[in-house]
Amino acid sequence: MLQRFLNLFLQANCPLCQRPTEKELCSYCDRQLQRCQMPHPSQFWQGELPVFAWGVYGGALKRAIAALKYENQPQLAQPLGYWLGDAWLKSSVSRKGKKLRVVPIPLHPSKLKQRGYNQAELLARSFCQFTGLTLQQGLERVRETEAQFSLSPTERAQNLANAFRVSPRLQHRNHTTPVLLIDDIYTTGATGLVAAQTLRQQGISVYGLLAIATPQTRPE
Repeated sequence: MLQRFLNLFLQANCPLCQRPTEKELCSYCDRQLQRCQMPHPSQFWQGELPVFAWGVYGGALKRAIAALKYENQPQLAQPLGYWLGDAWLKSSVSRKGKKLRVVPIPLHPSKLKQRGYNQAELLARSFCQFTGLTLQQGLERVRETEAQFSLSPTERAQNLANAFRVSPRLQHRNHTTPVLLIDDIYTTGATGLVAAQTLRQQGISVYGLLAIATPQTRPE
């Protein structure tokens, strides 16, 4: 409420179109983004690492994720995380009434310092605010990796080898509560699989991975 009151005087602009707005997004961009939502976000909930993806990576959603990651617009994580949480609670795979721990995919410290925040952590915080699930910093990225989209499958595996480790804070927790991984985009799945394998090697159960967007339109 205080932020909205201040926005009346500061004339905040929508980070995507620069229209004046009292919220994180103007009503036009809000509508455009919500049109990116998939009708069945749980269609990828299968295989070694089940995936729940909120929307199609393109158009307004691609623009919003780019602004979140590269244009210093961390406030965009709030509505995106809420929409992911709302879709998750409405899905048949959300383990209603059962405990889950939410662990964001981490950034390497050098990239975190450069960006100032981890977009996956901000999305996870917003998601947990909406769902009531517990957020934990369970993974650390110990190797700086290249962008995955330009690499072959073999290069992706080599790029991510030994990239993560389980943080001491999670190692000493009760391992009977499964983990939900959260990332901004699910593309090839290589990053999520390596993160899940790192947790499983420590006896930590991984229930699945949640993402705001995926370029995939159907399960492979």
